[in-house]
Amino acid sequence: MWINFGDNESILRKRSHALPEVNFSDDGPLRHLHLGTEWIQGTMVLDAPTALYHEYIQRMMAWLLFVEPDSVAKRQAMQLGLGAGSLTKFCHKELRMKTTAIELNPQVLVACRGWFKLPAENSRLQVVLADAALEIENAKWWGTVDALQVDLYDHEAATPVLDSLPFYAACRRLLTPEGCMTVNLFGRSSSFVRTVEKISAAFGAPAVWAFKPTREGNTVVLAQRTPSRPRREVLLPRAEIIQTLWGLPATKWVRTFKPMLT
Repeated sequence: MWINFGDNESILRKRSHALPEVNFSDDGPLRHLHLGTEWIQGTMVLDAPTALYHEYIQRMMAWLLFVEPDSVAKRQAMQLGLGAGSLTKFCHKELRMKTTAIELNPQVLVACRGWFKLPAENSRLQVVLADAALEIENAKWWGTVDALQVDLYDHEAATPVLDSLPFYAACRRLLTPEGCMTVNLFGRSSSFVRTVEKISAAFGAPAVWAFKPTREGNTVVLAQRTPSRPRREVLLPRAEIIQTLWGLPATKWVRTFKPMLT
């Protein structure tokens, strides 16, 4: 089943460029978000709307390994790219964090609220309809974000929409001293290498960590605002707490996650 969303005309008339059509498809217990193609841009489990279904999406939460679990609810998360709202819902509902998502396409926001159970805005949840490249230059965000999650792909899902050294430097500027950025990348191709080089130039090579690719070819890269290089003996007990509190496979993360510079 496919359902198409018509233009949110009152908003889209204000935009100067075309945006892809937003669709969703149901596949048994799952609902997938699409941007006018067969590529899946996000997934919701219908009976568990806040669950993180895809392995790479779960790995976008690896920043939890670098903070004390009892401090999480006092921190702030930001997503660049709303997708199906999975990370936004999880940070807001499960982690009880103050959460902001930056999304370019207003139809995606309509879809998330109407069909992916994204809550209405409140004192802890905000969605900003804006170009992420411009919004992160707003000084009000600088130094405020503890968990920055970057997943910016267009309707063809080929390469990141924003992938430059100035962009990653601006992302670093958003972070608190203990803050981390996680980025979803496809595979370990030459483009992956170039992206990691840019992230390393912006954050410093000792700050950059990466997972092994998932079976689908997604590689999640993490960059710390302040490199700390915690040892496995520190990460594993914290991973066990994360797994107990929030049901994320964090002990597996410790086995498949390492600094890029060793």
